[in-house]
Amino acid sequence: MSNPAPLVDPSAPSSTPAARVKTSRRLFSTLEGVFHEEVFFLILSVFIGIFSGLAVVCFRLTIDWMHLALLGPLPQTHSWRLFAVPSLAGLVVAALVMRVFPGIRGSGVNQTKSALYIFNGFIPFRTAVGKFICAGIAIGSGQSLGPEDPSLQIGASIASALGRQLEISREKLRLMAPVGAAAGLAAAFNAPISAVLFVIEEVIGRWSAGILGSVVLSAVASVVVVRSFLGSEPLFRIPVTTFKRPTELIAYAVLGIAGGLASVAFAKSIGYFRPLLKALPRWTQYFQPAIAGLLVGLIGFLGFPQVMGAGYDSMDQAMHGQYAWKVLALLAVLKILATTVSFVSGTPGGMFAPTLFIGAMLGGAVGDIERFYFPHLTGSTGTYVLVGMGVLFAGFLRVPMTSVFMVLEVSGNYEIIVPVIVANTFSYLISRSLQSIPIFDLLTRQDGLILPSLEEEREETILRVEDAMLPVPATILSAQDYVDANFRRVQNSADSTFLVRMHPSGWNTATRDQLQRLFREGKGELTLASVLSSQSLPSLYPDLPLDSALRYVNDYPLIPVVNRADSRHLEGIVSRDSVFEKYGSRRAIEVTHLDPL
Repeated sequence: MSNPAPLVDPSAPSSTPAARVKTSRRLFSTLEGVFHEEVFFLILSVFIGIFSGLAVVCFRLTIDWMHLALLGPLPQTHSWRLFAVPSLAGLVVAALVMRVFPGIRGSGVNQTKSALYIFNGFIPFRTAVGKFICAGIAIGSGQSLGPEDPSLQIGASIASALGRQLEISREKLRLMAPVGAAAGLAAAFNAPISAVLFVIEEVIGRWSAGILGSVVLSAVASVVVVRSFLGSEPLFRIPVTTFKRPTELIAYAVLGIAGGLASVAFAKSIGYFRPLLKALPRWTQYFQPAIAGLLVGLIGFLGFPQVMGAGYDSMDQAMHGQYAWKVLALLAVLKILATTVSFVSGTPGGMFAPTLFIGAMLGGAVGDIERFYFPHLTGSTGTYVLVGMGVLFAGFLRVPMTSVFMVLEVSGNYEIIVPVIVANTFSYLISRSLQSIPIFDLLTRQDGLILPSLEEEREETILRVEDAMLPVPATILSAQDYVDANFRRVQNSADSTFLVRMHPSGWNTATRDQLQRLFREGKGELTLASVLSSQSLPSLYPDLPLDSALRYVNDYPLIPVVNRADSRHLEGIVSRDSVFEKYGSRRAIEVTHLDPL
């Protein structure tokens, strides 16, 4: 018996890059042949997490190094570097974006969704390289942006490139980008649960066992890598947080209202100024990041360098009560201004960290004011700062579930889960009522893309079978009765098709013409069961989505709708006309709502 051929040909020039890529493809092809496709995709997700985690570690170190090299370890107010460095760095970033990496503007979340829904999972690898370099320079030089969104896109780009190299199926390639996005975001936040929820809640919008398993494995693998290099310490030094009296929920509800209003102001400022700057002549885009850097630097020069960069150190200081409420409130306003000018200028960077910063400062300010007028409130400044982070996350990014778990993962304290849920709910509801389009959907529409709005899908009213259900027919035939008896029952009926109750269970149909033909053929003394097809009708349940009826209405004239507890108990019926009539009436309502004229 001959030995199996080796995976690598000893005579091949394996030292060349092309040969190494070919060897890798053959290796993974062998693994894919050994394992089921789903199992192979799970294994691949772990490698995506490892590679993304390593990339994010390098990205974070690059930002820190750039910050130290350009601004120094402790930026001093009234230093010329505070406004000169961001301006000059903005010129460099603009030149790179315009000439070398044109696809890296913005945060990266929408680009990842575009890869999933439009480009069959394709994200150029140069996007990861460009995002790494340009976002590192921009954030390190003091632009008011965060590293999480770029990390998300870096992970998505790495996953997309790996999937293309391994030549996996198109269906799986589409999911590679979200899997990599979860790995990149988890590594940036050091919070795997929040990353998984955000990707499912905002990027994918649905999940199955396979999708959830892949996203979880990639996120966990990336966090393990990051903690191996940078330690397992959380982003912030969490102080003691307390929640004792249920009446304090009123104070947190007020914080939620304030956060919702701030979220709307932040989103509307970006939504208003971004298209204005994009409409300017192309040559101005070479200077927009520099002007944004100058404005942000001037804010730092005039005494508020906390708004420059991601601002994690300032958030940590706010948690420990190192700022008065007036300073906290002013920092929240200035951060909205600084992040708006940085983001709308097209500078690569994210909005996650600025959102946390604004929420932290706002939460601390509102908490201090409330405790001044109501000294009996036991919540510390650190508690309000943490809750404020979630409030802005829920209101601005419109991811209510992610916002709750993000605060819990960052704090590690489940005592504040009730205040977080209450405050986030108020913020989310106010943001939805005053800003109809979520920020990510708004940005995609400004870019001329049509991506599914996952929030709109969540809020959309689902038509169910019961909405198109007709009453129980007055005449129901029995398969145990004779043909002639059934024929006499339907002779004077206005209907032409009738349900037949089978024995011991199940349903069928018979028409008046069919019964008449059987009667004329002398089969009146036969039971109806003996002359009908033995194949039963499919059954539906009232709570099923109406879409489930579309699979049957063209093949069966009537479909029984039965009770889940007793399949012989008939709740009603649906027909082709009743289903399409319901869809038609719904469409008419939607058109009237969109265009009442």
